[in-house]
Amino acid sequence: MTIEIRPITQGEALEYMRVMPWVSGFPQEEPEPVAWYTGRAAFPPLVQPTAERLEQAAAGLLTDRFRPQAAFVDGKLAGGSAIVSVDITLPGGRQVPMGGVTWSGVLPTYRRRGLLRQMMGALLADCRERGEFLAGLHASEGTIYGRYGFGTATFQHRWEVRRTDAAFRTPFTDPGTLDLVDGATAAAIWPVLHGQVRAQRVGEISPLPGRWDGLAAGALPADGSGPAHHLVHRNAAGEVDGAAIFKVPWAPDPADAGVLAVASLEALTVDAYRALWGLLLDFDLTKRVVAARRPVDEPLRWMLANPRALKLARTRDNLWLNILDVQRALEARTYAATDALVLEVDGVAWRLDASPDGAACTAAPGASADVSLTVNELGSLYLGGVRASEFRDAGRMTEHTSGALTRLDALLRPDRAPHNAMAF
Repeated sequence: MTIEIRPITQGEALEYMRVMPWVSGFPQEEPEPVAWYTGRAAFPPLVQPTAERLEQAAAGLLTDRFRPQAAFVDGKLAGGSAIVSVDITLPGGRQVPMGGVTWSGVLPTYRRRGLLRQMMGALLADCRERGEFLAGLHASEGTIYGRYGFGTATFQHRWEVRRTDAAFRTPFTDPGTLDLVDGATAAAIWPVLHGQVRAQRVGEISPLPGRWDGLAAGALPADGSGPAHHLVHRNAAGEVDGAAIFKVPWAPDPADAGVLAVASLEALTVDAYRALWGLLLDFDLTKRVVAARRPVDEPLRWMLANPRALKLARTRDNLWLNILDVQRALEARTYAATDALVLEVDGVAWRLDASPDGAACTAAPGASADVSLTVNELGSLYLGGVRASEFRDAGRMTEHTSGALTRLDALLRPDRAPHNAMAF
């Protein structure tokens, strides 16, 4: 058996796509509830592309931002994966390049031969060669990607509120306006709004090209979930400072009828956030609001007269990070305090001198470590979404200097939990 791992040519693009699970029809997600889907099932039904759509996609597959690798076994294309170039916002507001691992699949008849491991090695080497010191992914299964150095960095909630329980605890007069707009208007608004949100949100990722193009088309989704509606908030000066995309899908079962499903909601101000949710939680002829892809520190719960009305339905890990260059990564972000620690990462000691203005990270061979960890834990800690003390209690980090993990948590803590609404 001869295995070759390499980038594909344009002539191999169609065959490469046919290996992908959403084209081949093989499972692409573990059958567990996911936080990013508002439906009642574990995930939406598979809608396979037509031959014509597949050929069109293959023709435009190879771009500067999409860098595929494929596994060939005795000359046959048996698996594939890719890096998509995105930016991610770090604590302190800096937006840096990240290699996003995506489009991973191996044909069932070629599994358990190490193809994914070899493709992952090629993908991460490509990131390093291009100067990307972070790699990220959304994991289809929780046990796969830790072996390649990735750690869970952000999480998402899916929650539900019964309309009759959704009263706000204090009166509110909106100084702005709410409007329902068409898809073309929404398609023009969302890129600008998300760009403003992304500048403020740790962990947010730049959208892929064409992310909102489908809104203008207004086509009904093939999964039968019904048309999307677009809600926009403008402040007193007439400037857009919030928007939402929601559906009221048809359901054959009366138990699921009257659900308002919020697919996206972003707001730059508290007024816009309060006004958008105020309307969506009191929409006529609906019974229940379901929201997916929500931050774990959603403030809406504390705006309600009855905080228990917001019922958490699912929690799911979202972005996984791999720190490909420890020095550059630790120097790229800012910190919530001023301190110095020696971190031993996979047996290599680094001295971190950190402050709210930035940091210096230098190799420290022979220095006594304050904390020992692997690159997996560092990926989880990097954005502040997981506490070092949790890993200590789980037996995954070692504290050599008393109080060092408390100091590390104080350094890494962001003002808000890291969150990313964009997928890749």
